[in-house]
Amino acid sequence: MKRWLKWLLRILGVFLVVVAGYLVYVFATYYRLPAKMVLKPVANQTAQVKTGTNYTVQTYNIGYGAYTPKDSFFMDGGTESKARSTAAVKGNLAGVIKTTRANQPDFAFFQEVDRWGQRSRNVDEVNLLTNAFRKSHARVYGQNYDTPYLFYPFNDPIGAAKSGLVTLSNKKVVQAQRYSLPIATNVTKLTDLDRCFTVTQVPVVNGRKLQLINVHLSAFTKDQSIQKAQFKKLFAYAENAYQNGDYVIIGGDYNHRLLKNSAQIFNSQKSGLTWTHLFPFSELPQGFTVPTAGLAAAAVPSVRGMDQPYKKGRTFITLVDGFILSPNVSAQSVHIADTQFQYSDHNPAVLKFKLRQ
Repeated sequence: MKRWLKWLLRILGVFLVVVAGYLVYVFATYYRLPAKMVLKPVANQTAQVKTGTNYTVQTYNIGYGAYTPKDSFFMDGGTESKARSTAAVKGNLAGVIKTTRANQPDFAFFQEVDRWGQRSRNVDEVNLLTNAFRKSHARVYGQNYDTPYLFYPFNDPIGAAKSGLVTLSNKKVVQAQRYSLPIATNVTKLTDLDRCFTVTQVPVVNGRKLQLINVHLSAFTKDQSIQKAQFKKLFAYAENAYQNGDYVIIGGDYNHRLLKNSAQIFNSQKSGLTWTHLFPFSELPQGFTVPTAGLAAAAVPSVRGMDQPYKKGRTFITLVDGFILSPNVSAQSVHIADTQFQYSDHNPAVLKFKLRQ
C-alpha cells in the first residue's frame, strides 16, 4: 500500500474516532429536568393583588442578548451563531432593562435568558436582568434547557448554553413551579432543546391566587404533533387552575402567529417556517381568550425573521408573543412596544388588565 494512502487512512481513522467520541459526549451529557420542580423566589415582596385594579404585565423574548438589527441567525437561514462580543450582550441587556422600565410592568415575563453560554459570551444574564429590579420585584428563574457543546455551524459553533425563563413580580410570591413540556424523543431534541413553563403564584386579597405562567414553546421542530402536545399540557394546567378558583395569565413566545391575517397586516410573508403556524384558538379552554384588540390596526410586529439583518419593509415580520387570559381576567388594553428590534429579534408585548371579583 502506498505511503500516502496509509496516511490518508490514518487521518480518516482519527477523524472517525473524534466524531464517535463527540457523539458519545453529546448523548451522554444530555438530560431532562424532572417533570415538576419547585422553584425558589428571590427578594420577595409583601403586597397582594387587588380585584378591580389596573395592573400591567409584559412579556419579552430577549434572544439571549445576542442580536441587534445588524445580526442574523444560522438556524433561520442567516449566518451568526452567537453574540458579536461581551459588550454587545451587555448593551442589549441594558436596552431590555431600559425598555422594561419604560413599560412599568407590575409583572414581567422574559424568555431566553442565559445563565451562561458561548452564544451569549458567558454573561450571566439572569443576574444582570434581575439585579436591575431587585429593589422593586421578586424574581423567579426556571431553567428551560442545558445543552451540551454543539459543534455547529462548523465555522463558528454555537457551543453550550444554560438558559431559562425569568418572571418578575412586584407583589408577594407564595410559591413557584417548573413543568416540563413534551419534546421530540429522536435526535432533533438536541437542536430544538428542552421546553417548559413556569408558574408563579401571587396571592389575591379575596383569598384566591393569580397564577402567572411564563412559556416559550418550540420553534424549529417540523413535527407539529410536538407543538400540539405542548399546547395541550399548557392549556390543561391553565384550565385546572381556573376551575380551582384562581386567576390565570399566560405570557410568552408561542412560536405561532396570533393574528390570522398577519401576511396582510404586516405586508410580509414567508413560506416554510416552522414557527408561524396559526395559534390554535379553537383548542383554548372554554372562556379563555387571547387579547388582540388594536394589534392589527397598530401593525407593530413582535418578531422578525433572522435570515438576514433587519431591514424595515424587507425583513419578514409577524406577531407570536402575547397573552392568554382566564375568563376572570379582563384585558383593558394590549400593545407591542416598538423597539425596532434594537435589543432582540423580538419586541415586548404589554397588557393592562384587571381581575374580576
